[in-house]
Amino acid sequence: MKKLLLIALVASTLVFTGCFKDDDTPIVIEETTIIVNDPGNGNPTDCPVIAKTGQLAGDETWTADNIYQLNQKVVIPAGVTLTINPGTIVKGSPGTGSLASALIVARGGILNAQGTADQPIIFTSTQDNINCGETAGTNLDENDRGLWGGLLVLGNAPCSFSGDITESQIEGIPAADTFGLYGGTDPADSSGNMQYISIRHGGALIGEGNEINGLTLGGVGSGTTINNIEVIGNVDDGVEFFGGTVNASNLLVWAQGDDAIDIDQAYSGTIDNAVVVLGDISDHAFEIDGPEGSAVGSFTLQNVTIMGNATTSNGEYADYRSRARGTTRNIYAVGFPAGKDVELDNNGVAQNFLDGLITFENWQIVGFDHSIFVEKVGCAQNCDDDDEGNDIDEDEIILSPTFTERAANWATQVTEGSQTVGATTSNFSWTYANTAGGLGF
Repeated sequence: MKKLLLIALVASTLVFTGCFKDDDTPIVIEETTIIVNDPGNGNPTDCPVIAKTGQLAGDETWTADNIYQLNQKVVIPAGVTLTINPGTIVKGSPGTGSLASALIVARGGILNAQGTADQPIIFTSTQDNINCGETAGTNLDENDRGLWGGLLVLGNAPCSFSGDITESQIEGIPAADTFGLYGGTDPADSSGNMQYISIRHGGALIGEGNEINGLTLGGVGSGTTINNIEVIGNVDDGVEFFGGTVNASNLLVWAQGDDAIDIDQAYSGTIDNAVVVLGDISDHAFEIDGPEGSAVGSFTLQNVTIMGNATTSNGEYADYRSRARGTTRNIYAVGFPAGKDVELDNNGVAQNFLDGLITFENWQIVGFDHSIFVEKVGCAQNCDDDDEGNDIDEDEIILSPTFTERAANWATQVTEGSQTVGATTSNFSWTYANTAGGLGF
């Protein structure tokens, strides 16, 4: 039967008097609804698309009977609440640099995005053929990366910055755009409630070697709820915590291009129950950095299952560096080939390890060899190019007994399926990774 298309276009435009400093163009908020009908059976072949650009002028609710299209940066400014209903699909447009699309929760803004296991909220690319009422399209998979930006949540909680400043600009947002500031003095700050959210195919390039994370949490406070989040096929990190005190649970990262769970700037919350599945180009499951200034904090990372594979050239278990402090416990690791390791970089971490400021508890590993625990030596100065100089003038410490020898106290070998630690993977039955991705949780 031949299909006839009727397109109805309704547009309204609001102009905000500020501007995005990176391209000096006015912030324009456009709402464009495109309705496509199939007169042959009376049912819509597509649902309305509402395009968004710039700062929201007031509180809004996004609903599951529309698709919301992010064109460049969409900002929830201070004093504004965006509510996203269960089952809603948000698509990011392609673009790099200042044209990269992203949803940004600025300090003082609130995002209430509470999906459910049956109706998750989905952030994906405009190239994804997913439609309203669906949880997955058919034309993209975990290897489709960098098709839009990502979700950034910025708060007023404490962070440890170089020079002991109280606020900084989040990576990925030009310095002149003040909605990119994060950090403060309120550990209980709230940026909203985010649950059952799937973030797919992001990580657009914003500068040389700099991409947006799937979920960026900058200075997010403990008053914020973050749970049941998955990140699929992101170019850069899956979830990165820049300082802050927020707790997060039930996180899944699959096929990220860099690190799955990244901790920086004295993040001081708890990450509980997570699954990491490395893809063909992934780097570490964990990358853990410590404070950049004099303020210190201590993280807890617990009940995590990490899955490697034999084809990922850079896929490592973990890297601890830059005066990191905290606890990593109840880790189950499987699928990592020989030669992959857990690194204790000798740039302040070794001393923290000796002082009991960074600890490891109850790792169970399939195919385990204690030599995977490696203490890097000979890099007392400038041994990390990307930790902002925290190695400079730090003493080189060689542990005795070595990190490898001490690992016998907390790491054991198990056979696959016999582990007693790791994530409760049944919590991830709702995810794209489990359903369309076929990982079988």
